[in-house]
Amino acid sequence: MSSSHRSRLLFGSTIAAIACLGAVSTACTGEVDAPRLGRIERVYEPGPVVLPRLTEVQYRASVEQALGGQDVDPSLGPLPQLPLEPDTNPYLFYNVGAASTTLSEVGTQRYEESAHAIANAVVLDPARRAAVIGCEPASPDDPCVSGAISRLGRRLYRRPLTADESVRWVRISSELAGGDASRGLALALAGMLQSASFLYRVELGEDDTERAGWRRFSDLEVASRMSFLLWNTAPDDELLDAAMAGDLEDADGVHGQALRLMEDPRARRAVRAFFAQYFDLSRLANVRERDATLHPQFTPSLMVAMRTEIELVVDDVVFTRDADVRELLRTRRTFVNQELADLYELDVEGVSPITFVPVELPDDGPRAGILTLGAFLTANAHPTETSPTLRGKYIRERLLCDLVPPPPPGVSTDIPPVMGTPRTLRERLEAHRVRPDCAACHANIDPPGYLFEGFDSIGHTRETDHGFPVDTSGGLDGVPLSNGRELGELLADDPRVSLCITRQLFRHVNGRLERDGEEAAIRELSRDFLAGGSRFLDLLLAFVTSDAFRYAAPSDDAPMSDDGGEP
Repeated sequence: MSSSHRSRLLFGSTIAAIACLGAVSTACTGEVDAPRLGRIERVYEPGPVVLPRLTEVQYRASVEQALGGQDVDPSLGPLPQLPLEPDTNPYLFYNVGAASTTLSEVGTQRYEESAHAIANAVVLDPARRAAVIGCEPASPDDPCVSGAISRLGRRLYRRPLTADESVRWVRISSELAGGDASRGLALALAGMLQSASFLYRVELGEDDTERAGWRRFSDLEVASRMSFLLWNTAPDDELLDAAMAGDLEDADGVHGQALRLMEDPRARRAVRAFFAQYFDLSRLANVRERDATLHPQFTPSLMVAMRTEIELVVDDVVFTRDADVRELLRTRRTFVNQELADLYELDVEGVSPITFVPVELPDDGPRAGILTLGAFLTANAHPTETSPTLRGKYIRERLLCDLVPPPPPGVSTDIPPVMGTPRTLRERLEAHRVRPDCAACHANIDPPGYLFEGFDSIGHTRETDHGFPVDTSGGLDGVPLSNGRELGELLADDPRVSLCITRQLFRHVNGRLERDGEEAAIRELSRDFLAGGSRFLDLLLAFVTSDAFRYAAPSDDAPMSDDGGEP
């Protein structure tokens, strides 16, 4: 039997399947944050634990942190990057997909192949072995082997190995060595990389002695939850040491370590990743075509630049200026390279195709805030036309956490094409809205979308559509507005935006939708967030020290809250 087949028998069976999230049923006019008839906001009750796999980013970052060795020898390159099963992002977030998507047989095989490639690179390469292992195993029973398994296991499992686990992996290393201690250690390490304790975030908590039905996450589990939230990777040795010393038993200890983590560059990457998922920036990668006659400036590199621009704006608001995160909706400060400067018709010094520089958008211009930038405008448009419906739907779902359900079965969503006398898209869409089966939802999502008709399908300003003047008037919830910039100003002062950000962060952290009993915690966090000026870093600190982060309920199969649905 080959070592690969033996490894699959030993370790493949530990990869558990996870049930998919239940569907959420809602009505067209339902709003996530609107009080429901007969509903009373209750005292906080924790929701169930889930068992998410590591996302691909978390997997690779955890492996590099535990086994890369570049902190000891900077000359070492990255570890092998074999393809893994793609992540899914139901309800926007990869953590939700990781907790709800069953691993396929192909996915299991890819984990096996990746594990062996990584383990061989770590143990069989002399330079990396010296940096990571720190000793030369002379024989299978050399203390170097058991010591390496103990140290590496602690990093990979985010906790010390149990006595039985240590004995098991040392025995496996010895049995598979075939007289070559390094080979045996590499095979044991490959097994650890395929184990459920590494691939899954096993954060199950322990029964709380004071509150029936509550489970308190252990200090080591809190360390893991903190690190994956604030760094999007596994805890470092210092955080694990703090957990084992009992420093994370109370909110003050958690607060101190959270401050340390947030000062690290990894925190900036993690926050950018959260907002990239929240704003659904991955959709830009799927924008592969635009009508070349209408949009000669369109290139694949422009799509990359649009994503980078939003990431830099988020970083500026959240970290550099520690400002009200709703400034994202009205700030005139952005970052452009040459392609974006040309698109926005800005005369900027120091830019190049790869160099982004900060700029202040003109005070009397049409742009301010992310809703007037290329990423939002392009991702929510069609190859040859804009889409007030997509743009309005995005605003409802992403920024206000409203629920916009799909059209009823059998209802055609096609907008009549231009025939005979040319008409603007808005005129054709308004004709479409008179249909009873379309009117209710479109009356809710089209008016805010109309405000962006002054921008075409790649975010360039325009004054006409099919030769006719565009009409950018619209509104939100009965408030008349003239353009998208006015909408950004209105939303920047809307408390629903802070509540929605809190709700989305809750889903991102917990890998699932909220339950009814958790609504009280979300609203309390949101109220404090808003009262403190809606600074996102403050929200992160408040969250990790709250009961909503440090406690849960046992896992069960109860239905999800109907407070939200898949955008």
